Amino acid sequence: MASSVSADGYLGLNGAISESQTKKLTDLPAELLEHILCFPLLSHDDICNASCTCKRLRDVCHGRGKVWGHQYRLRWPRLQKYYRHNECCDWLREYRTRHTVGLQIRRTVESISKRFFTEVPCVGQVLGDSFAEIQSLGAPEHFCEDELLFILNSDKWKSLTLKYYAKKILYFLRQQNILRSLKLFLEQSPVQQSALEGAVLVDQYCNPLAEITVASISDQLEEITDKVQKMLRIKNPSHPSLRGAPDAGGCFHVEDLELQRQAVCVLNCVLYEQLQYKGNELDYYNPLNSYIHQVIQRHTGIPISLSVLYMMLARRLGVQLEPVNFPNHFLLRWCQKPNGSEDIYDFVYIDAFGKGKQLTAKECEYLIGHQVTADYYSAISTTEVLLRMVGNLLNIGKRGEGNEKSYQLLRDSLDLYLTINPDNVQYLLLQARLYFHLGIWPEKVLDILQHIQALDPSQHGAVGYLVQHTLEHIQHKKQPVQPEVKRRSAAEHVDVRYAAGLVMKHKRSGYNCVIYGWDPKCTMSQEWISTMRVNQLSSGADQPFYNVLVQDGTCRYAAQENLEPHEDPLEIGHPEVGRYFSEFSNTHYVANEELETRYPEDMSETLCTVRRLYHRLLPSSGGDQRQAQETAEPAEQQAMPM
Repeated sequence: MASSVSADGYLGLNGAISESQTKKLTDLPAELLEHILCFPLLSHDDICNASCTCKRLRDVCHGRGKVWGHQYRLRWPRLQKYYRHNECCDWLREYRTRHTVGLQIRRTVESISKRFFTEVPCVGQVLGDSFAEIQSLGAPEHFCEDELLFILNSDKWKSLTLKYYAKKILYFLRQQNILRSLKLFLEQSPVQQSALEGAVLVDQYCNPLAEITVASISDQLEEITDKVQKMLRIKNPSHPSLRGAPDAGGCFHVEDLELQRQAVCVLNCVLYEQLQYKGNELDYYNPLNSYIHQVIQRHTGIPISLSVLYMMLARRLGVQLEPVNFPNHFLLRWCQKPNGSEDIYDFVYIDAFGKGKQLTAKECEYLIGHQVTADYYSAISTTEVLLRMVGNLLNIGKRGEGNEKSYQLLRDSLDLYLTINPDNVQYLLLQARLYFHLGIWPEKVLDILQHIQALDPSQHGAVGYLVQHTLEHIQHKKQPVQPEVKRRSAAEHVDVRYAAGLVMKHKRSGYNCVIYGWDPKCTMSQEWISTMRVNQLSSGADQPFYNVLVQDGTCRYAAQENLEPHEDPLEIGHPEVGRYFSEFSNTHYVANEELETRYPEDMSETLCTVRRLYHRLLPSSGGDQRQAQETAEPAEQQAMPM
C-alpha cells in the first residue's frame, strides 16, 4: 500500500488525503516523539530548533525529559559516573552549565600561551583570576576536568598548544584535590591511617594524569592474595586465613605463630618465585620504583615500596607486620611473642627487597655495614613511612639532570613533604631556592621566606639574599620586554639554512629533533663552548646554532653543520612541543602564534623546504598550492592555535 507525506505534514494513503486519515507529526505519542528526537545524528541545535516550532514539541523537549538527557550523555559520556541510574535531573540546565564552563575553560587555556610563552609557566600562579570566574558559575569541579580531558583527547596531531596548557591545568587541578585528600588523611588517628592509602596518595600526586585509585590497587592486591590462598589451601586446607573474617580494613589476625609462618612462607613463594617480584638493583634511582601502581605493574621496586606491598599482603593473610625505618634499607618486623614485645631480639626482620629474607637484629646490621642503636629497630607510624617514601623521591629529584622532568619531581616531592611536615626549614628553603631558580611564582617565594624567617631567625642571611633578588624579579616583570624578532631576510642571518618547525636528525649523535629557535652565531658562554668542544667543528662557533627539542625529552643547542633534515619526518615525543607548535603536519611542525611572532619568516621557508624534500609525502599539488597561499596570509592567520 503506497503512502505519501504532504508538504504541510499530513499523511495520505494512495495519494488521497482525507480528514479521517491524515495525521500530524505532533499527534504521535510522546514516547515515540522522544525516540525520534533522540536520533544520534541530531545535535543540540536541532533539538533547540524543534522545541521552538510548537508547544507540543517544546513540552516533549522539556529540561528534565529524555531528549535533553540523551543529548547530555551523547556529548559528555565521561560525566555519567557522577549521576545515579535513571536520576531525575534538569538536563537542560546541566547542559547549559557544562557548555558555559567548557567555553570559559577554553578561553582560559588559550590566554595562557599568550601571557606566559617567554616564562616557565607556573599554573598555580596563572589560574587564580581565570578560575575565579569559573567558580562563580557554581558548576561542579568535574565539569572543568571533563573539558580539559575533551581537549586532550581531540585530534592527535592538532591543537598542540591548547593541549599543552590544558595538560598543565589538569595536572594542577588534580594535584590540588589530592593535597586536600592527603590533609584529611593526616588528620586521621594513626590507627586509622592505612599505609596503602598513603602510598596511593603519594603515587597519585606525582602522577596526577594517571588513573590510580585505592580501589584499583586493592583489587590487584586481592588477586595476589587469591594466588597465595590457592597455594596455601594445598598445604593446609584448614588454615584460618582461608576463612578468616577481615575487619573494616580488609585484615584480620591469625594468633598461632606456626600458622603465621605457613602464610609467610607461601607469600614468599608466590610473590618472589611465581610472580617474580624483585628489588630493582640495576635501576635503583628510577622514581617508578617508588610508585605503588608501577611496583605492581613492573614487579620491581625499592625496599620501602616492596615493604608496603608485602605488609599489606601479609595483613590480608592474618600476619601483622610493622614498618621499620632502618637506615639505608627499609625493613619490616614480625613479633615472635604471642603477647607482643619491646625487645628488638624478639622480632624477625623481613627484607622485602631481598625476596622476603628473614633476618635477626644482628644480621640487619650486615645490610648496611655498621652497628646502629636499638631505636632504629622500632616500628614507625604511617606518616613516618610517607615521609621516608617522599624523602626518597626528593633525593632522586635532587640527583636529576636539571631537565623539566627532574624539576617537576622535585617540586612534587617538596609539595608532599611540606604538606606532611610544613615546618621543615631545610626543605622550605630548598623550595624557595627551586622556585627562584626556575623564575616562577615570586609572590609565593616571598611567603615561603617569611615563614622560614619566623621559624628560624638564624637563616636571615640566606633569606635576605633571596628576598632581595625575588623583589628585583617582581620589579623586572612589571616592565614587559618586547620579544626579539628574527627575520631571515636580515643581512646578518644570511647563513641560517634551516627554519623553525623542521624535523631534523643529528649527524653525529643520531637523535631526532625539531627546531624551535635559532641564532646566527653561537651565543653560549666561552666555558660552554670549551666544554662542548665547539671549536673542533669545521666552522666552530661562527655558524648558526639551533634550539631543538629532542625525542628523548631534552632540549639541546646544536650547530648547523651537525644537523640535516630527517629523510622520513616523524613526530617528536617531547613534552614541550605544544609550547611552540600548534600542529604536526605529517612532514613538519606548524609554529603557534607566539613562535610565529618571533620568527615571522620561518613558516614560508619551512614550507618551501618541505615541498623540496618531501614532495612524495604531500597529498597533492593542490595541497601545495593551498599551503603556498597560506604563507601569503598575515602571520596571525597562519598559526592560530587550534
